[in-house]
Amino acid sequence: MFKEFKQFALRGNVVDMAVGIIIGTAFGGIVNSLVNDVLMPPLGMLIGMVDFSHLAITLHEKTGDFPAVTLKYGVFLNAIINFLIVTFSIFMLVRQMNRLLPPPAAPLATKECRFCCSNIPIKAVKCPQCISEL
Repeated sequence: MFKEFKQFALRGNVVDMAVGIIIGTAFGGIVNSLVNDVLMPPLGMLIGMVDFSHLAITLHEKTGDFPAVTLKYGVFLNAIINFLIVTFSIFMLVRQMNRLLPPPAAPLATKECRFCCSNIPIKAVKCPQCISEL
């Protein structure tokens, strides 16, 4: 069982996926910092000195030992902007990688007759050369 597990764990796809998750997590941290520390302060300043992370609607005030109940829609706005930046970045990365790959091969338009070896249209059901049923 250990040998099977080792083969599974060291298979190329599993290792590639693990590397992708680690890099994705690090990339997420960079994008979070970009949104929260670089983009949102100037955007908040442009629309009236607003810090999006502190935007909230208070549903119930603090009473005694119970904290206030708030809807933190500013944090949600930051998360949406974060998502859009990550999605656009990944789109651009995949787009550039697709340019490096060779174009896919065109689908075959002909096939070979198994009786006379002549090329015939792919949808043919009878060979025009030897009149064999395909």
